[in-house]
Amino acid sequence: MPDTPQLPAGLTTRPLRRTDATAVHQLMVAQELEDIGEVAIEEADIVSDWAKPSHDLAARSVGIWDGDTLVAYAELMGADRADTSVLPSHRGRGIGTWLAHWLQDLGRSVGSSIVGMPVPQGSAGDRLLEQLGFRVRWTSWVLTLPEGTSIPERELPAGYAIRTAAPEDLHAAHDVLEDAFLEWSVREREPYEDFVAAVTGRPGFEPWNLRVAVDGAGEVVGVSLVLVSDNGRTGYVDRLAVRADQRNRGIAQALLVDSFAHARAHGTTTAELSTDSRTGALGLYERVGMVTRSVWVNRAMDLT
Repeated sequence: MPDTPQLPAGLTTRPLRRTDATAVHQLMVAQELEDIGEVAIEEADIVSDWAKPSHDLAARSVGIWDGDTLVAYAELMGADRADTSVLPSHRGRGIGTWLAHWLQDLGRSVGSSIVGMPVPQGSAGDRLLEQLGFRVRWTSWVLTLPEGTSIPERELPAGYAIRTAAPEDLHAAHDVLEDAFLEWSVREREPYEDFVAAVTGRPGFEPWNLRVAVDGAGEVVGVSLVLVSDNGRTGYVDRLAVRADQRNRGIAQALLVDSFAHARAHGTTTAELSTDSRTGALGLYERVGMVTRSVWVNRAMDLT
């Protein structure tokens, strides 16, 4: 890429602080309304990410300010996961290009071989990253369960049950999730302390949000993390995994039914989840009646 461009005159930069979570959320809301016509991000998503002990927010983030208004930001979590946003009113001024360069420089400084970020397919951010040479790593779909429909129930194997995770289940739940996700996700294993901070430390978390499927011996064989979002209207399955030796037995579908049922019991009226092309799970969700609501791509730049 060419040399890093200059930011427009009058803008200032500084690392983000935890107290900036509301400003970042407002910025991302404005961008999502412009790009996809709805709001997907929750402030709790930002707060829980920033609560992870391994994430050095001061060293891995930058905010761009126009006076007292946050007009853009970027951060890098782990080796390669970037997030960025530019206020729609400030697009077309080279800010997004500056952030892309900043992320690559940061990635190289911490030893990353690649940095990538999710953007709505066909959005201004998608087009800009394509122009800058970022390739598509994978495609993601946000799926919703149409109002008035339900996922067909699946009977669990004999002796199995689904229940709220107890404190003593947390290590096993973390192992099931990480083992499953690392089958297709190329990244370092999430530290257990990060898992606990981001899940049980998430604003608004209640014990029922973390569901576990257990076998006859009480071992955790499946996990679902279901969140209440969209001002209490949506039950969102944030993570879903079944241990490899327990798959194709209806456990994942039973966890989905259980998760959405508990969310409805807590006042939600719609149900959502997301999946991506690395998992091969899109067909599963479509077969149980879920439909695509929005499409995202993860665009990345190789740094070596």
